[in-house]
Amino acid sequence: MPRTRLPIRRVEEYAPDPLARDRWPATLAPVRQLLDDGLDLDPVTVLVGDNGVGKSTLVEAVALAFGMGPEGGSTMSGHSTRPTESSLWEHLVLVRDAGAARSGFFLRAETMHGLFTFLEQHPGARPEPVFHERSHGESFLDFVIDRSQWPGLWILDEPESALSFSGCLALIGLLQSIVESGVGQVLLSTHSPVLAAFPGATVHELGEWGLRRTSWGDLDMVRNQRAFLDAPERYLRHLG
Repeated sequence: MPRTRLPIRRVEEYAPDPLARDRWPATLAPVRQLLDDGLDLDPVTVLVGDNGVGKSTLVEAVALAFGMGPEGGSTMSGHSTRPTESSLWEHLVLVRDAGAARSGFFLRAETMHGLFTFLEQHPGARPEPVFHERSHGESFLDFVIDRSQWPGLWILDEPESALSFSGCLALIGLLQSIVESGVGQVLLSTHSPVLAAFPGATVHELGEWGLRRTSWGDLDMVRNQRAFLDAPERYLRHLG
């Protein structure tokens, strides 16, 4: 991938206002490790791990610290219907590359319907695609296509929830073109082995150990899904 000026080079705890380690979400090992050691971000950084380990909490906090709405949208969008976010973002500092873009987008599949409604009700100077007239996955990809020429940071929280297998491949292609053009950076959380295979991405696996940089083939979810696809009956016979 080409060298670009990264909107976020590193995420660290804001030293003058540390988060108590016995207070959620610092009780989650990956969050605590980020606060203790910081986390370097690359042009594409992918976070994977089981439910509840802190993936969404981390990407949400970075998005909020960058100035994005907690339910998705661009920087300074202000879209919010029911605040549920943690206070982690208030204890973070983002280290930037000089001259890097300050704009960005936060996409989370479960709140895109509300974001599209917000965009309909608050139109900008240019016409928007009519996202609600497309399927969930189509509208998700349409949003990325429509904003793909804007420089900045793309944060995506489990986008595979909206996408088919081919949709995941299409998303990789769109994001890859954004990064390779030198105008964008991607931070992605996912349960999808397809999205985790993003070419050139730095992959961190999250769990009770914290964060660890891992190759795609060594990810637990890749090994587990390979084993399931090889012999699904071995798993399904234990259900019920």
